[in-house]
Amino acid sequence: MSATAAQQNKQVIKTTPILISFLIAGFIGLFSETALNMALGDLIQIFNVGSSTIQWLTTGYLLTLGILVPVSGLLLQWFNTRQLFIASLVFSIIGTLIAALAPSFGILLLARVIQAIGTGLLLPLMFNTILVIFPIHRRGAIMGLMGLVIMFAPAVGPTISGLIIGNLNWHWIFWVCLPFLVIALLCGIKYMQNVSTITKPKIDVLSIILSTIGFGGIVYGFSSAGEYGWGSTIVISTIAVGLVALVLFSLRQLKMKEPMLDLRVFKYPMFTMGLLSVFATFMVIMSSAILLPLYLQTSLALTAFSAGLVLLPGGVLNGIMSPVTGRIFDKYGPRRLVLPGFIIMIVMLGLLSNITTTTSIIMVIIMHSLLMIGVSMVMMPSQTNGLNQLPKNLYPDGTALMNTLQQVSGAIGTAVAMTIMSASQKAYLGSVINPSDTSNIRASLAAGVQEAFIFGLIVAIVGLIFSIFIKSSQSKTSSD
Repeated sequence: MSATAAQQNKQVIKTTPILISFLIAGFIGLFSETALNMALGDLIQIFNVGSSTIQWLTTGYLLTLGILVPVSGLLLQWFNTRQLFIASLVFSIIGTLIAALAPSFGILLLARVIQAIGTGLLLPLMFNTILVIFPIHRRGAIMGLMGLVIMFAPAVGPTISGLIIGNLNWHWIFWVCLPFLVIALLCGIKYMQNVSTITKPKIDVLSIILSTIGFGGIVYGFSSAGEYGWGSTIVISTIAVGLVALVLFSLRQLKMKEPMLDLRVFKYPMFTMGLLSVFATFMVIMSSAILLPLYLQTSLALTAFSAGLVLLPGGVLNGIMSPVTGRIFDKYGPRRLVLPGFIIMIVMLGLLSNITTTTSIIMVIIMHSLLMIGVSMVMMPSQTNGLNQLPKNLYPDGTALMNTLQQVSGAIGTAVAMTIMSASQKAYLGSVINPSDTSNIRASLAAGVQEAFIFGLIVAIVGLIFSIFIKSSQSKTSSD
């Protein structure tokens, strides 16, 4: 296609309806990542399973994303925008309907996997489409809007689900989502346009197998640690197999003329730094999203609805901040946001690692709200700056890698945090005279959450070190 033809093509693209369709679908998809967290305590009782088993409702979702999203770079070059958007919504609707009707833990877990397939198709498609239809000088603001969805949805998930559980039951978390997904599907059918270039590269089955074993093995290994322990054969072997498969996958991609996932994206230093910053931040987000509801409901003995209200200000602030940080990014670049953002996160995680059964609710609200402000200053600016450095032909690969490692980091963060919390909780209960006493159970969970937040603090410090090397990449996008 000539430059003139491409320009004419761009002029007829109706960006607003496309953006709205993605925002609705993306919000519900990412809301689903954390919506069940507030119900985990109830579901442990309802399905008669342990905390290490129930976490699979979150980590199973993330595991599916970790397996599917790497293949998305290939799918974006084989199927057009409309086909992928409609397919993603159909999977999301089917998964949500099964979850709403689920009579058992196994069926609910299956539903979560089907939901995750929908989200796994949607996320890379959403980012790739935005990069194609919006010019570079508007991307910060648009990615800020995307950030509102990506950060706001998981942040308010526990609040909305807490409200639902307080008045209805956990099934309604999914019934409430269903009409919004149908609306997003109808918007997509009417307004979604094909903006991607279909090149239909050769499908390399071995690359898909290695990618699935690699990303899936690592996520499964970390997620199983809570159930089997870090020294178990299952955990060590699956992580080891995953790492070997990823190394073989990477070597194969570098040798192929048409790789499934083009690893040349790592030649662009700002993409790599952005990826590492996002990796660290998403670990903090997902671990906090599972720790705080458990702490509020167990250690502070709040109802699901009250716990949801405590987390609401942070979620709202996070949503408000994302478009603001997008505009600041467009004007000043990433450094003035990312470095201070990590510093705020480090301070708040340090304070959260000292919470007890006597910590005031006001203090929890303040700490969580400031943590979410720090997150919003890091997440989208790092992501946008990294993707901005890539040439257009590497957008599908860059978005696929960014989203894959984001989900992998979320699964690892959740699994490690829950493992640390459980181990510390057991150690605490083993040191008291009456471990079945309610006050001791509340104190033990608080002690476990403290230890888990220290892990989050270490991750944020590592993220701060990466962020020191971030600089604006906006001038480097035009060339390959």
